[in-house]
Amino acid sequence: MTVSTHTAESLTVWLVDRIAVYLRRSPGEIDPTVPLAEYGLDSVAALSLCGDIEEDFDLVLEPTVAWDYPTVDALSGHLLEEFRIQEGASR
Repeated sequence: MTVSTHTAESLTVWLVDRIAVYLRRSPGEIDPTVPLAEYGLDSVAALSLCGDIEEDFDLVLEPTVAWDYPTVDALSGHLLEEFRIQEGASR
């Protein structure tokens, strides 16, 4: 997948879907502006999410990324920036 295919919306949908699985909720219950900790996302799920992001998007992230960017909106914005950096480095 190229950087140009990633949008804030597509990343938000991907993150909400993945987080909903970890929290055993429906994606509609996850508000992208609410801190993930308020939903009960624990450190095991946060590390798993980090691993899923690395695997699905070929990014290397700090294991604390879900705490450093505590909402879906913040995390998707960070991922977009990481894609821009990665695209710039590959040129």
